[in-house]
Amino acid sequence: MNSRLQALADAGVSIWLDDLSRERLESGNLQQLIDESGVVGVTTNPTIFASALSDGDRYSSQVAELKASGADIDTTVFELTCTDVQNACDVLRPVFDATDGVDGRVSIEVDPGVARDSDATVKMAQKLWDRVDRPNLLIKIPATEQGLPAIAATIAAGISVNVTLIFSLDRYRKVMDAYLYGLEQAEANSHDLSTIHSVASFFISRVDADVDGLLPEGHELRGKAAVANARLAFQAYEEIFAEDRAASLLAKGANRQRPLWASTGVKDPSYSDTMYVTDLVVGNTVNTMPEKTMQAFADHGEVTGDQVTPHYADAQAVIDGLAAEGISYDEVVERLENEGLDKFDASWAELLETVKAEIEKA
Repeated sequence: MNSRLQALADAGVSIWLDDLSRERLESGNLQQLIDESGVVGVTTNPTIFASALSDGDRYSSQVAELKASGADIDTTVFELTCTDVQNACDVLRPVFDATDGVDGRVSIEVDPGVARDSDATVKMAQKLWDRVDRPNLLIKIPATEQGLPAIAATIAAGISVNVTLIFSLDRYRKVMDAYLYGLEQAEANSHDLSTIHSVASFFISRVDADVDGLLPEGHELRGKAAVANARLAFQAYEEIFAEDRAASLLAKGANRQRPLWASTGVKDPSYSDTMYVTDLVVGNTVNTMPEKTMQAFADHGEVTGDQVTPHYADAQAVIDGLAAEGISYDEVVERLENEGLDKFDASWAELLETVKAEIEKA
């Protein structure tokens, strides 16, 4: 295994790949990344699937079979994506077993169209869970206001969840509350709490992309907001899981909801291409990376100990400094959530169009 990535894993950071395709699965590339790059999880989204479907013909036979069976576009998308995720779960199952379920996880996202509909989200989560039928699956649910009760209900049903699209510290605290409430309900429903896992995906690079656009060139706070926001999120995580409520559940076998750093590919080429990995090293976290970022870290990334918990005061100073510049934190995170949902919708539409084209070719 690459020594730099090994050092990252040794520091307590689980390395997850932000990509999946049938090409990776059938060529053995995913297994190679597990063996050589320490990949212990995979996340997916509609954009990733659309790209995979449009690249090559590995989906052609299944598309043809589904077309022959009379499947519509939605059913075809559901079956294609669930098949890939199911197979990825099987590839990662040895990791899942070796880590007692902490890693070896594959995430699949609910239809973004239900992101603001709690009941529909719960139904879709259950449908995906039943179809993939693998214990190392995570259902991705956006952390919208309507998503919070859906997260709790899904956890209460004994289903593991990847809470996605988190930008706000206040929303993150509500996400953790939903997780704990879900665990309490799961216990009441006689579920084994030790089998329920969750990660909370805090988006990184998009924060800088937004905030930097509000600051003049050369300003000292450019490129600082995203890491500061994530560091304060970890502080909130430490606080919540040190409280009696969480401690009681943990004593009954429940698992912590690990923070996951998402969107860690750097968007500004003037920044270090490993910044959102190097600057967020801390134990009991996940960093889900595009392969390009993973390769960059393998080549020149550095691990120099905990880069989060010693920097809470510095992180707060960054947020305070932005406020002094007239930049509203609340407005930034609300805008990013809305833009994120719009991007999810656009990605889903792209996926549907891609599948429609494949059906027409079949």
